[in-house]
Amino acid sequence: MIRRFPLVLCYHATSDTWDHLLSIPPAVFERQLGALLRFFRPAPAEAVVAGARGTLHVTFDDAYRSVAGVVPTLLRLGVPATVFACSGHADDGRALAVSELAAEARERPAELATMQWSELRSLAESGIEVGSHTVSHPHLTQLDDRELARELTESRTRMEDELGRPCRYLAYPYGDEDVRVRAAAARAGYRAAFALRADPGTRDPFQVPRLGLWRHDGMLRGGVKIALRRDHERQGRRVT
Repeated sequence: MIRRFPLVLCYHATSDTWDHLLSIPPAVFERQLGALLRFFRPAPAEAVVAGARGTLHVTFDDAYRSVAGVVPTLLRLGVPATVFACSGHADDGRALAVSELAAEARERPAELATMQWSELRSLAESGIEVGSHTVSHPHLTQLDDRELARELTESRTRMEDELGRPCRYLAYPYGDEDVRVRAAAARAGYRAAFALRADPGTRDPFQVPRLGLWRHDGMLRGGVKIALRRDHERQGRRVT
């Protein structure tokens, strides 16, 4: 019997013109969602955190400006979504020039541009959940306790001040988390946090598993990844 855990998808940018692992063409994104809605029912973040079976939720890490282009698709299909933003970038919407993307940011700054506070407010007003992706997108497991607490707490506080609503959820940059980071996220006041490489059957609200979909996945590979995940669920194995 398939346990049908919640399926939480992790996307980043949605662009036709940025040929990069992190960027899904909007048409492919729409086809992927349309196919999944035959098997899963769309649900808000609180439902998937609670473990509601057979539910689908979409998340976007980094709050790239291109994501605004697929919001009409989400609203039309009735699929709730959460966008995770770095508070340190929202003042000016500058490119997310972390070390892993520094060359891309120099060559294609517009593709890596992030949403400013006004754009994040518009998202929230349209019904999209806006969560924290920390202040500066660090590898949280590499920070000392003081800096870890600052990245988590300062980001949540700033989000709430700017958006005028609770910042309930966190996504770990790079998917990097461990017991210490999860405990720090709980102390920082989040209701739950989204991971990547986690057992789909975990009940820890600070390790909510997600399935990353990338540009090379397309329809075929994306479908295979989801089918394999369901097979792992059936057999009770860990998905990485």
